[in-house]
Amino acid sequence: MSEKINPLKPLILCSSIVLLSLNLLGCNDDDADEVIQPPTITNEIKSLKLIGDYTIPTKTMYNGVEFGGISGLDRDKQGRYWAISDDRGGERGAPRFYQLSIELDQSKIHAVNIKNMIYLRDQKNQFLPSDQRTMDPESIRIAANGNLYISSEGNFVANANSIQPYVREYKLNGEYIAEFKLPNMFNYTDNKTTGGRSNKLFESLAITPKGQLFTANEDSLIQDGEISSLKQGGVVRIMKLDPLNHQSQTQYAYPLEKIPHESIVGGYPADNGLSEMLAISENEFIAVERAFADGVGNTIRLYKTQIAQDTTDIQHIESLKNAKYTPMKKQLLLEMPLNYQNIKLDNIEGISWGPTLANGHRSLILVADNNFSEQQTTQFIAFEILPK
Repeated sequence: MSEKINPLKPLILCSSIVLLSLNLLGCNDDDADEVIQPPTITNEIKSLKLIGDYTIPTKTMYNGVEFGGISGLDRDKQGRYWAISDDRGGERGAPRFYQLSIELDQSKIHAVNIKNMIYLRDQKNQFLPSDQRTMDPESIRIAANGNLYISSEGNFVANANSIQPYVREYKLNGEYIAEFKLPNMFNYTDNKTTGGRSNKLFESLAITPKGQLFTANEDSLIQDGEISSLKQGGVVRIMKLDPLNHQSQTQYAYPLEKIPHESIVGGYPADNGLSEMLAISENEFIAVERAFADGVGNTIRLYKTQIAQDTTDIQHIESLKNAKYTPMKKQLLLEMPLNYQNIKLDNIEGISWGPTLANGHRSLILVADNNFSEQQTTQFIAFEILPK
């Protein structure tokens, strides 16, 4: 494990949008019994102040298994962080998640330490194999009852049995509890005519202060239109789930932005998608849109998005092509270009609340999936939230 501290002067990043105020408690990461109060929305965020970044290099080993692929991050009431690896099985090991500690203050991220590694189990509570693909875990959230929610994009296989996407509830020891019953419209079919697109499904999860659960596909379902391009953005479905009966409820359309940069000639196609969400209230979220252009880099945009009173419930609209509906409202909170204040942005896929700082302000943490590539790192970026 190594620390990468950039010689940054504090930078204030201003945004004039209405967002949230925070319940602020005098607490810090050193208190194991700290209780994190959820933010409430009563006024504007003045700005985000960059604290710094910290990286864990690729090939870092923990208990004989390579650490990496971190696609989701969440902080529990005790100040522990839970991180999901997107190792599908058959790559670096069996599907797993981690318990981390993150030490930060207003000056920098001091350390990120791996405390534990937990293997996931199947619906019969048998450990998943390490030599074959069984899922594609992408997001992790702490449930109101103390359990974990984990989403999987599944795995599309042409002319074979695809592994369908899902959202499941687990114990902290990786034991399976239940799977949410989700609409078939999200399932893989042929990757051409209808259903989910390969590797474009449940990247995100969000838990509201009252314990309601939301998930969303990363980019447009095939029946809903084209995926994001250099000319236009796609549209995804943000779906509310009932944590008590494990059923899906309402759905809302979230419009994606177009791709900001084109890939180099001969590179992988550029893309932009909804990589994660963080709940602010029962109907407002911070949405993370991550755009990547091969040979160019990553552009990360944070949006405040809202399910308003006039937002259409689209659960019964089979196709959003040419359909009439009112999408969720969204406003840009922060755009981070390819190189952001001496930090080369990596593949940001996770977002979590951090600790309350010594001055009473809340913090925010982003994390990048290194794809187990030696050209990338597991990158953590922290911000101080400055209320108005």
